[in-house]
Amino acid sequence: MAAPWSFVMLETYQVTEHHPKLGEFGYAGDDHVVPFEVGPLDVRGRTVQLGPMLDAILGRHDYPEPVARLLAEACVLTVLLGTSLKFEGKFILQTRTDGPVDMLVADFSTPSALRAYARFDADRLEALVAAGETSQQTLLGSGVLALTIDQGAHTQRYQGIVQLDGETLEDAARTYFRQSEQIPTDLRLSVAKLLTPGPGGAREQWRAGGILAQFLPQSPERMRVPDLPGGDGDPREEIHDPADNSWQELLALLGTIEPTELIDPTIGAERLLYRLFHEHGVRVFGGVPVADQCSCSRDKIRGILEGFSAQEIKDSTEDGGIHVACEFCSTQYDFDPAEFTAQ
Repeated sequence: MAAPWSFVMLETYQVTEHHPKLGEFGYAGDDHVVPFEVGPLDVRGRTVQLGPMLDAILGRHDYPEPVARLLAEACVLTVLLGTSLKFEGKFILQTRTDGPVDMLVADFSTPSALRAYARFDADRLEALVAAGETSQQTLLGSGVLALTIDQGAHTQRYQGIVQLDGETLEDAARTYFRQSEQIPTDLRLSVAKLLTPGPGGAREQWRAGGILAQFLPQSPERMRVPDLPGGDGDPREEIHDPADNSWQELLALLGTIEPTELIDPTIGAERLLYRLFHEHGVRVFGGVPVADQCSCSRDKIRGILEGFSAQEIKDSTEDGGIHVACEFCSTQYDFDPAEFTAQ
């Protein structure tokens, strides 16, 4: 079963050589996913720069820097994929591994809400930081990356699972598309903490960016490449078909992207796309906004507690009350146990 990836086709324009000031020509700016299409190469994709939204999510939890970087990449990947859904539902990225960062969760609800959190072993992480061993592979260890699409009640979930064993999130995503979708796909992710000016002086702020591109020819004979390399090879390995030189050109172009270009607010998504594809012409679609928004609520928590037995309510009571904190947004909900024991 193929995942129902699609593009949100909004207002479009051609990116030209003219470079107006940011904001003058419909630039999407931070926290907007920008779909694009390069017709001559049979390529479609999306790119994004996350700024204030990402900084709010990471700042709320005050994660150690290595953990924050991992979760930031998970957020970028999630919004690139989640904003492609053309129906009401959820896209969920989750890792479960044996490393010191044993769980990452990024949850996107259409059309725009993102929430995320990480779970880690502080002692193991501290030891690795002291030893200077903070690569993604070391932090994640071995386990799985699960990508889930949930269209709501009365529908079947779609889930793709990729092994994580010495791979980065970026590499695991390539493997997912290679094995589950069989659509030639490549991507780049970048995360940094930048020093930005403000009323009270300069402050550090998290930023992240990413670009995902797919070879999606319209002609039936090229919609699926029949001789994709086997599952053990490099997902970017050459496709041996002279008709597919456009895919090889795309890989070469994406390989020229500097990590700083993906996060630099003075470049922006549209200018980056022009830099990459100006020789062919690139069609850019209106930006799809994403927001830091959790779906938790007092009523939802109450509904869960109402299903508890009297003993479970007693066991959940501490200092005369029941205190529930949302792992995503850190909001705490306080309840009087008497509200439930009387039922």
